[in-house]
Amino acid sequence: MLPIVAVVIEGILLFHTFGLQGLWVITLSGTLLLVVHLWVNGKGATQRLIPVGNDMEWLIKGIEGMAQKAGIKRPAVYLLDDYIPNAYSFGRTIVLSLGLFEVLDEEEVLAVAAHELGHIKNGDTKLFPMVAYGRFLLMATTSLLLFLGSNFVRLLAALTYLMYELSRGWFMKKREFMADDTALRLLPVPLSLKRALEELKYYEDLRESVKMSALPSIEPNIERESPKRSLVGTHPSYEERIMRITAYVTSLNNRIQ
Repeated sequence: MLPIVAVVIEGILLFHTFGLQGLWVITLSGTLLLVVHLWVNGKGATQRLIPVGNDMEWLIKGIEGMAQKAGIKRPAVYLLDDYIPNAYSFGRTIVLSLGLFEVLDEEEVLAVAAHELGHIKNGDTKLFPMVAYGRFLLMATTSLLLFLGSNFVRLLAALTYLMYELSRGWFMKKREFMADDTALRLLPVPLSLKRALEELKYYEDLRESVKMSALPSIEPNIERESPKRSLVGTHPSYEERIMRITAYVTSLNNRIQ
């Protein structure tokens, strides 16, 4: 809700500074850029990816079963030729890096895929690009207002952008937790997601210990091509996610008993 409020306030500031005609020009330009951005990303998204072969029938069958349980069509599944364990989703597609298969067993790989299925089921692969684009557009309009607006407009524009950043971080973390919750309901063995996160955390800690920059994650493909610094974190820590999964499994076991 707060990201939408921030966009509305920004629109009011643009109208105050540039008038109705200026607001329309900026809005239409931003919409055109969004269409081009989504078209270009969608067209080139699978160019570097490898279709899953028949030797991974266990992966296709596992994802197909979970998709049926989630009430959605089976997503396309691709492999990414990258030794860093990672996974992400876009549109109706799940991408798993080859490095993921080096550090996780089959059950844990399916748990990672279930998390990405959760994002698709919850509509995050549509929402997250919009949020990322909204941030880009807000950065551009805020810079414009800081350069051309009055002192009052500059202050409000800066506060509005800060509001968007803070609310974006909260929103993204909430959606990550929701994807985990969905995955836990889809998995035959919910604890497999906990084990997968523990393995990925261990791998991340190991890479940090030798001062390597790339970090593994299982998150949607937002700003992945060109990572940008953010005022706030947009993803919960492994510890937070592992703790919530443990609590969920404990609660489930207590209900069964």
